Amino acid sequence: METFIQIAQFTLAISILVVLHEFGHFAPARWFGIKVEKFFLFFDVKFALFKKKIGDTVYGIGWLPLGGYVKIAGMIDESMDKEQMAKDPEPWEFRSKPAWQRLIVMIGGVTVNVLLAWFIYSAMLVYYGDEYVPADRLKYGIAVGEIGEEIGLRNGDQVIKIDDKTVTRFDDVQIDILLGDNVTVVRDGNEMTFVIPDEAKKSVLDAEERFIRPRFSNIIGIVAKDSIGYVNGVLAGDRIMNINGTPISEWSEFQSVFDAAKGGEVVMQLDRDGEQIEKRFMVAQDRALGVAANVNELLVKDEYSVAAAIPAGLTKTWDVLTKQVRQFKLIFNRKVQGYKKVKGPIGIVEMMAPQWDWYKFWGFTAMFSVWLAFVNILPIPALDGGHVMFLLYEMISGKAPSEKTLERGQIIGFVIVMGLMVIIFGNDIWNLIKG
Repeated sequence: METFIQIAQFTLAISILVVLHEFGHFAPARWFGIKVEKFFLFFDVKFALFKKKIGDTVYGIGWLPLGGYVKIAGMIDESMDKEQMAKDPEPWEFRSKPAWQRLIVMIGGVTVNVLLAWFIYSAMLVYYGDEYVPADRLKYGIAVGEIGEEIGLRNGDQVIKIDDKTVTRFDDVQIDILLGDNVTVVRDGNEMTFVIPDEAKKSVLDAEERFIRPRFSNIIGIVAKDSIGYVNGVLAGDRIMNINGTPISEWSEFQSVFDAAKGGEVVMQLDRDGEQIEKRFMVAQDRALGVAANVNELLVKDEYSVAAAIPAGLTKTWDVLTKQVRQFKLIFNRKVQGYKKVKGPIGIVEMMAPQWDWYKFWGFTAMFSVWLAFVNILPIPALDGGHVMFLLYEMISGKAPSEKTLERGQIIGFVIVMGLMVIIFGNDIWNLIKG
């Protein structure tokens, strides 16, 4: 059932993005009087699951879920309709229109993707607000494991800068360190800067887990029902003062001291609303106390009006775009080998929430809309950016590329795109085999 929900969320998100992207081409084409012969969600290779002709356009759903397309009359595209192109241009064809109109048609899909992401991020800020951990609230600094130490970080560090950018939100630290070159921390009262090793970045990508977390206070946030702590009267809100006489000031100290005390009697000194309470109980080596830190103590939530959310949504869209562009330095770095972690549809489905979560769904849809805009505008023939490249050449030089050049470019671009898809699907399948 969880897999079905993941597939359903991914399919719905992609369907929304593809339909709106293609509508971005369709709307200006019709506005300029260009005939659109097909408007399809997914590809209808050999046959379609559904199709219906309305006016001059056949609308349908294909069986191959690798995107979608609009077939615009008089345009060299993936259909490679040479028969139509061999005829004299008609006034309602793409090739008969001025270059500036054709340019607007070609950038329409990317424009809609960017506007959609902006709208979703703005709407999410209004509806959900923005919940995050400010970097200056980490009184006890960060907690790191072996991979974090490989980067050069240590427990208790305060991360204050990544490259030349001051850290304001802890939520952004992990991705910013991966994309950065150096990090500045305050350690034992001293400020120090060190280079982030590429080998450590590879370890992070290989582990596919968080390598840095905030350290929390010694206040208990959650007590699991029927746990050892629950049975012995430990309550949420209690402050752990010491265990077996060892003082506790923050949560990671509690974890290490408690783990060392297991297998015998544990004496906990608690502060409950100013009253000192002692709890004594036996804990087996393989048992846990059943309590968790008060993670909410670090969270803040900013509320947004519609007027405030609009510029904030645009800022979020730009931030996501710049991070996606910067990720290419990981993909093409020979030491990091980020290309091995590029995910296709199978990998992305596995990333979706196993239960339906509208917050995560819309966040993913907005992020992926930005990604589709960026990928589609790349100057590769067969993508929107390839058509834009040829149109800009025509507008600057005053001379359109020959149809033979456009056909060859389309073929080359198609081969490039298909080659990338084979690599991406191969990664997905290989990771699936490895489990």
